[in-house]
Amino acid sequence: MKYIEAGIGNRWWIRTETELEDGTEVEEPGLVGPIRVRSVYVRCWVGRTVVLWDSKDGWKKVRKSRRAWKFLLGVVSW
Repeated sequence: MKYIEAGIGNRWWIRTETELEDGTEVEEPGLVGPIRVRSVYVRCWVGRTVVLWDSKDGWKKVRKSRRAWKFLLGVVSW
């Protein structure tokens, strides 16, 4: 899966994060193709609370162990 995100809080304004089959993740600046849209999402991370709206899965609220400040718009790709 690929996660293409744009917004504040990440290392780059636009980045692509690719999850490999062994569970590791690779983060790259900009858009990395091919892009086959599965869903779109909005992620708001304030402190340890992450609120996520995904067009396929709906609303989620998660607590994380680390603190961060992020506001991201993203696309999930196959």
